[in-house]
Amino acid sequence: MAADGASLIRETGTEFVDGVVDALPEVLSGLIFLVLAYVVVRVVQRLVRAALERAYPGDQQLIADFGVLVVGLFMWFGAALTLLDIVGLGDIAASLGTAAGFIALGVSYALSNMIADTVAGIYLLRDPDFNPGDTVTAGSVTGTVTSIGLRKSRFEVEGDTVVVANRDVESKWTLRTGSGE
Repeated sequence: MAADGASLIRETGTEFVDGVVDALPEVLSGLIFLVLAYVVVRVVQRLVRAALERAYPGDQQLIADFGVLVVGLFMWFGAALTLLDIVGLGDIAASLGTAAGFIALGVSYALSNMIADTVAGIYLLRDPDFNPGDTVTAGSVTGTVTSIGLRKSRFEVEGDTVVVANRDVESKWTLRTGSGE
């Protein structure tokens, strides 16, 4: 019985070492891939940042930061799925990719108003006719634009600050004549 226990331990140890040796090339490939993915993601993020900073002036830095964040998230997610495939977990990678697609669909539906505000905010920030200091009518609000953010714009109306969602501003606004810089 003691001999059976010793042989069981020896056999288990041998199988474990053989498993580690068999997995070593995949693990090394995965590590090399991670190093390369890190370098590629960083380079692409720097290129995207440079392009967005050229397109959007310093006061619109938030747009560049948001763009770099989105690109980085997508690239790292793709790298994670590729890493799983490299180390032999391709079925899990495919399942995660599919699940992420359904989750993204649900999240985008849940956040549709926020996404609409963000897209409208980008348009408002780029619009040469809509600037802080302008007197604007947006819906039922007429006031001086004090700030334009990605999701909300702020107006000064009779000494009060009124905050309006960008999707409501961008859909229909009027620049009051005699205003602006």
